[in-house]
Amino acid sequence: MKGHCHCGAVRWESDGAIAWTCYCHCTDCRRNCASPVTAFFGLPHDSVRWQGDAPRIYTSSEGVERLFCGTCGTQMAYRNARDTVNIHLYTATLEDPASLPPRFHVFHADHLPWLNIQDSLPRYAGTSG
Repeated sequence: MKGHCHCGAVRWESDGAIAWTCYCHCTDCRRNCASPVTAFFGLPHDSVRWQGDAPRIYTSSEGVERLFCGTCGTQMAYRNARDTVNIHLYTATLEDPASLPPRFHVFHADHLPWLNIQDSLPRYAGTSG
């Protein structure tokens, strides 16, 4: 599995097992990505190998780091100190994002009322646990 930023300066690859895939509707992710919703998937931290330029890191809140390309600004990943197992990678960074659809929604209580994703996936008010 491989992914990269918009300009290609930051690349990643992994042979790790995918832990989960989801939509996130939280206010922080919406603001960070300038998007009404984003999609993530989890991979074991030690299975992701960064190539090219190292991602830059922005500490967005206590225990939370957001990784991005320092050249084009593409959001690459999210790390939370509470999740010691997985790094959360943005699905849109995948070479083939259509291959990894979300399986549930998190922070759906924060979703924007004008965005109506019509699917039958589970919706969690906060995290999925």
